[in-house]
Order: sequence, then C-alpha cells, then structure tokens
Amino acid sequence: MTSEFGQVALVLCFAIVPIIGIVLGLNAPGLRSRGPVLVGVVAGIIPILAMYIPKGFVSGPEGMGPRLDNWLIILAGFALLLGIVNVLQNNFKKIARRDSGWFFSVVLLIGLFVTGGFGVYGALSKVGIGFNPDGSPTPFKYMTDWFFQPLQSTIFALLAFFMASAAFRAFRARNVEATILLVAAGLVMLGRVPILEFLAVPFPFLHAAASSGSQALGKLTEWIMDVPNGAAQSGIIIGAALGAASMAIRVILGIERGYLGLGKGE
Repeated sequence: MTSEFGQVALVLCFAIVPIIGIVLGLNAPGLRSRGPVLVGVVAGIIPILAMYIPKGFVSGPEGMGPRLDNWLIILAGFALLLGIVNVLQNNFKKIARRDSGWFFSVVLLIGLFVTGGFGVYGALSKVGIGFNPDGSPTPFKYMTDWFFQPLQSTIFALLAFFMASAAFRAFRARNVEATILLVAAGLVMLGRVPILEFLAVPFPFLHAAASSGSQALGKLTEWIMDVPNGAAQSGIIIGAALGAASMAIRVILGIERGYLGLGKGE
C-alpha cells in the first residue's frame, strides 16, 4: 500500500461519508448522528494506529497520521472563525438589549475589531505582526506590548489577592490534613527566603548558626517539593491522564455523543 491509499481513505472518510450522512439525515433524523460518530471513531483511531504501525500509508511522511494532523490545523482555523462569529452574535445581542454589563461587550468588540484589523493589515502589507523593516513595531505589536501585556499583568496581579484569600481560608488547623498542609506550607515559605539571616542581623554571634539553619531549611524545602509534593503531582497527572484516556475511548467507541450537540433520540 502506498501513501495514495491513505489519502483516498481520508478523503472517503472525512469528505464523502459526511456528505452522504447529511443527505441521508435530511429524510431520516435518526441518521444524523451516524456520520459524525463514524468520523469521530476514525479520527480517533488513526493517530493510535500511526504510533504502532510502521507502514508508510499510516505513519509515513505522507501517510494518514501526518496528513490528518495537517487537516486538524485547518479545522482549528474554521473553529476559531466560528468562535469569533459566536462572540459577535452574543455580544451584539447583549448590546442591543442593554443587558447588565453591556458596556463591557462594547469594549470587547472594539478590542476584537482593532486587534483583528491590525493583524489583517500586517498580513496584507506583508510586514507581519512583529516589527517593520526599519525595526519599529507594527501596529499589532504595539497593541500587544502596550495594551494586552499590561492588562494581562494587571489580571495576574489581581489573582494574587484571591490566592492570598484562599490560602488564608485553607491554612486553618481544623483537622489533621489541614494541619499538615499548614506546616508544610509554612516550611516551604520559610525555606524560600533568608528569614533566619534576617533575624540574626542584630546578633553577629548567631550569623554562622543562622546560615547553617537556612541551608538545612532549604534542603528540607527541596525535599518537601520533590518527594511528597512530587508524588502528589504525579498522582494527579496520572488520574487526569486516565480520565482523558477513558473519555477518548468513549468517544472512539461512539458511547459519548455530547459533542454532537443533538437532541434526545437523534
């Protein structure tokens, strides 16, 4: 089998089958979900086969796996376009009805059109979205550096207050687990700053002991981060991976159909 077979198979699955499903679904609503489920099953199986089957038509440079990856990039572009249309529709409706917070929708749309316009201008003028040939920033780059990044920094700065509030509520020794969390967090925070050297500044005879204590506290902090914290993170990652794998299996087998957006019985 050659790469042409993989190309024909992809076209058959992702072009011919959906068209047939749409035509059949016009007269038989019960068939509307069959085509998308079949496409989802094949799209989920091909990358898995490409990892274990060393055949040119599956995992080769022109095989079904790499070609499907390129097609998914194109689909992501269309999905982004649909997302923009959805944002426009929802915010225009909100502005027309003068719903609560409609002014924020106006600001969002202005930012969307201005930023998108600068990006389109960079593409049409062939200067891109980075810097002009003379080294000056393009309008898109200027907008990113002087508007988007400061706003992003402001949002993250505000999140620090929410994190501090959550930490204050969590760091209460109500039970054994909360006490362990409180002690571990206190040791880690103390190990990240030279608190002992700071306290020993007025007492020169304690400088050596403070330095040794800081080194020991730093090693304890690294142990807490590498061993107990690393084990907990590994468990969380493994659990998330198992959950993602189980969901992928449900989608591949056609059990999970919520992504179709169809009503009951379809």
